[in-house]
Amino acid sequence: MKLKETLIFSLICLSVIFLVSKPAQAADYSKILGRWSKEQTFRETGAIGPLDMKVTYYSAEYVQALIETEAEKNLWTADEKDNYAYQLLSTLNMEETIPIHVEFKNYGPSMHLAPFDEQVVLWAGKRKLTPVDYDKRFNFRLQGERDGMIYFPRYDEKGHSVLDKVKSVKLSFTGGIHPYIRSSFVDFIWDVYKDNPEALYKGRTATRMELDRLIKRIEKLSAEKGELEGKLDEIDSELHEINQRVEELQKQ
Repeated sequence: MKLKETLIFSLICLSVIFLVSKPAQAADYSKILGRWSKEQTFRETGAIGPLDMKVTYYSAEYVQALIETEAEKNLWTADEKDNYAYQLLSTLNMEETIPIHVEFKNYGPSMHLAPFDEQVVLWAGKRKLTPVDYDKRFNFRLQGERDGMIYFPRYDEKGHSVLDKVKSVKLSFTGGIHPYIRSSFVDFIWDVYKDNPEALYKGRTATRMELDRLIKRIEKLSAEKGELEGKLDEIDSELHEINQRVEELQKQ
């Protein structure tokens, strides 16, 4: 009887610990997600409404917290969590780019952002980076809410990481994106010296990502091989014609 009571008491204690630890863990993830998001609000007295800007730097820590948060919220299995991580990392392409999410809530005068890639830069130390890709909807007149991704190059033309030995990065929008903004630039800064995107690529997700890379490499090499073989066939054909003509001339 005592053994049964002890087991019941132990189960109750474990349940309490589980229930208490889950909100605490969720709160930790919430803090991490919040740490990588920056917000600024601009308004004018008597104007229609404010302009809210929110930007999120997709660091390894942020992405991992996002994966864990979604997994807990949706009660995913390990396979479902791995699938989400794989799809997310494939979309973000963090191996080649620095992804940043931008959200505008404009309740004031219309914003005219085109061409958008000339309105925003990312400073990695003293290095100025321009977008390699972005949500093209940002090129259209903006009244209301709109959000999307901006992607900056992670490596320079020599293959070196643009974040090597960089302590912080700064995302800068030109002040001309909205009439409320009086300064030349709107800046958002993150400390990134501890960021390690490679930590995300491990386990089954890493295997699937590597498989994708190898398949793409095979496709690229196969295409190059086909082009070279086509060129070789042209050369062989021309050599054959030349040799035939040489033989004809030698017989004369």
